[in-house]
Amino acid sequence: MDIKGRLEELVKFMEENNLCELEIEEEGRKIKLKKYNPTINPLPPEIRLKEKEPVTQQQEEKKENLVELKSPMVGTFYRAPSPGAKPFVEEKDIIKPGDVVCIIEAMKLMNEIKAEIKGEIVKIMVENGEPVEFGQPLFLIKPLP
Repeated sequence: MDIKGRLEELVKFMEENNLCELEIEEEGRKIKLKKYNPTINPLPPEIRLKEKEPVTQQQEEKKENLVELKSPMVGTFYRAPSPGAKPFVEEKDIIKPGDVVCIIEAMKLMNEIKAEIKGEIVKIMVENGEPVEFGQPLFLIKPLP
């Protein structure tokens, strides 16, 4: 029997026996089926919230062809070279490739993060001193010619 036919048979078996989960192993293949049931398997709160969220400001900004400058590493985000110093960039500042826009501290090393494109800083998406993850957006930049 083909895989599609076998899956249909297993789903029918689950429905007939009122099962929410089924796991079988045969001929070296393992199949695990789970049926969503809100009373038994409620969605985690963060998934429920995501389903109900309206279009966010970030999604709107992406429509404007803005570029995200993302964190190249895990660490702590700093806007300035030292406490009390002037930040590297502010919103509405014009940057060019090679300009330092922030520092990310990782394992006691201060890593300068540099702009890769010419543009205008539209939004700073992380607060000073916040931890950041790899790939997390730090800035929204409007590219300039």
